[in-house]
Amino acid sequence: MLLVAGFVFTYYTTWAILLPFFDASSPIHNYFPAREWAIRLPAFLLVVGLSGIGFFVGSTIMKENRKKAQKAKLRAA
Repeated sequence: MLLVAGFVFTYYTTWAILLPFFDASSPIHNYFPAREWAIRLPAFLLVVGLSGIGFFVGSTIMKENRKKAQKAKLRAA
């Protein structure tokens, strides 16, 4: 897993930071998607990740509130 993370870091760093310094006709450009995706892809992953975290936290809070309401209902009965 560490090797995959290292590869992804190296690939993305080369793509986003080093690629603009190479000439547009350089063959190294063939190994990477368009540079605009270097921003779009992480932004999309960030939105999806934060949405997943928000959904998890929201569902956990709702479950806890249901448990509290059931306990209160049992105490009142």
